[in-house]
Amino acid sequence: MDILIQLFEQSGVANLSIGNLVMFVVAGILIYLAVTKNYEPLLLIPIGFGAILANLPLADMGSYGDGIMAVIYDAGIRTELLPPLIFLGVGVLTDFRPLLARPLTFLLGAAAQLGIVAAALGAFYLLGFTAREAAAIGIIGGADGPTSIFLTIQLAPHLLGAVAVAAYSYMSLVPIIQPPILRLLTTKKERGIDMPQALPVSKTAVILFPLLTGLIASLAVPSSAPLIGMLMFGNLIRESGVTERLRKTAGGAMIDIVTILLGIVVGATMGAENFLTYQTVLILILGAVAFAFSTAGGIILAKIINLFLGEGKKINPCIGAAGVSAVPMSARVVQQFVSQETGGRVNPIMPAMGPNVAGVIGSAVAAGVFLSMLL
Repeated sequence: MDILIQLFEQSGVANLSIGNLVMFVVAGILIYLAVTKNYEPLLLIPIGFGAILANLPLADMGSYGDGIMAVIYDAGIRTELLPPLIFLGVGVLTDFRPLLARPLTFLLGAAAQLGIVAAALGAFYLLGFTAREAAAIGIIGGADGPTSIFLTIQLAPHLLGAVAVAAYSYMSLVPIIQPPILRLLTTKKERGIDMPQALPVSKTAVILFPLLTGLIASLAVPSSAPLIGMLMFGNLIRESGVTERLRKTAGGAMIDIVTILLGIVVGATMGAENFLTYQTVLILILGAVAFAFSTAGGIILAKIINLFLGEGKKINPCIGAAGVSAVPMSARVVQQFVSQETGGRVNPIMPAMGPNVAGVIGSAVAAGVFLSMLL
C-alpha cells in the first residue's frame, strides 16, 4: 500500500496545479480552432500540443531546463536559426510579380506597419513595459509569426509564448478582424474601384528584385539581413528556373520540418508559470490593437494616394488592408470582401497580393530597426 501511495505522489496527477489545468484548456482551444475552424492549423496544432507538454508535471518537457524541447529551443530558437529558415521557405513560395507590376503598392505594405509603431508606443508609454518588451509586443502588428519570434527571442525571451500565440492567433483571425475595418473605412464607391490590368513583369526584373532588395535592405538595416537575406535567397531559388530540386526542398519538406519544430517548441514555452500572467492579457489586447492599426494604415494611405491620381488610375483602397504580411490570407480576405460587396464585379486578388508580399518585407525591416535601436 505504501508503494502505491508513493507512486501516486510521484505521478503527474498528484502534482497538477490549477495553472496546469488552465493551460490544458488554452491548448485545447488552440487545437479546436485549428481543427474545426481551420485557423492556421499548421502552427496552432503544434503550439497547442507543445503547451500541453510544457504543463505535464514532472515530465520536464518544457522549452526551459534540460528536457528534449529545451535542446531544440537552445539550438533552433535561442540561436535565431529557425525563423530565418522559415523565411527561406516563404521566399520560395512567394511571387513578387504583383508587387513589381504595381510598385506603388509597396507604399501600402509600408503603411500597414503602422500597428507595430502604435502598439509599441502604447506598451511603453501607457502600460509600463520596457522598451525591449514594447518592441516585441509591437511587432505583432506585422502579422508575421516568424518575425515576431525572431525579434522577441532577442529582446524579451520571457514573453515569447504570449507574443507567438498572439501573433499566430491574430493571423488566423484575419477573416474575422479585417472585414469590419474595411467596411468602416471605405465607401461603397471606393470598394467598387476596378483597377486596370497590371503591366507584365520581365524575367530580368524577377531575377534582379531579390538580389537588389536583399542587398539594399541589408545594407540599410544590417540587423534585418537574417530575415530579408533568407527571404530573397528563397525567392531567387524560385525565380532562377535552374534550381528545381532546391525549390521543391525549401518550399516543401524543409519548411514543413522547421514549422513543426518551431511550433511545438514555442508552445513548450507556455508553462503556466510563464503564460498565466497579467502581462499576457495585456499582450493579447495590444496585439489586437496593433493588428487593427496595421489594417487601417494601409487603407488610409491608399485613400490618400487616390487624392493625387486621376480617374481610371485610382487604387481600390481595400487592397491596403492586405499590407499586413499574413500571406496570402489577407489578400484572399480582401478579394472575398470586395467581391461580395460588388456582387462579383470587382475581384482584386492580384492587386491585393502586391501590398501583401510587401508587408513581409516591411515587417522584417521593422524588426531590424528595433534590433538596431535596442540591442
